[in-house]
Amino acid sequence: MKSGRLEKVKIRRARPSDAARLAELSGQLGYPASRAEIVQRMKRMRPAWRHAIFVAESESELRGWLHVSVTPLLEVPLRAEVNGLVVDENVRSLGAGAKLLAAAERWAKARGCESMSVRSNVVRERAHAFYLRNGYEHYKTQKAFRKVL
Repeated sequence: MKSGRLEKVKIRRARPSDAARLAELSGQLGYPASRAEIVQRMKRMRPAWRHAIFVAESESELRGWLHVSVTPLLEVPLRAEVNGLVVDENVRSLGAGAKLLAAAERWAKARGCESMSVRSNVVRERAHAFYLRNGYEHYKTQKAFRKVL
């Protein structure tokens, strides 16, 4: 499959019928989930204008997904954030990720966003290089905190 480019990559919005493959790819990203969990999470993404899930298809197969959202914040102008992006490990670096990112950027701009943000784990050096190649700049390093409720 690694020939240099994926053939005829089509970007579209995700559908509930994609949930099993979305879950499989989520596992490749390091966040295992079942089809049922993905369906439930998709249903919770409301209001719909604030979230989009794009998928990349090639040769009738779903090759990757990207979740983008808009969350108005008090401290900064309206921006969107890439919440998750994964391309199947067998077809990475063949163009699907860049097409997903471009679709998310168009979606964000259409909603009045002035910028896009993305967070990437410090160990994901390949992802960091991808974002830099696609015009993003590293502007901050931070620690993330979580509390189970």
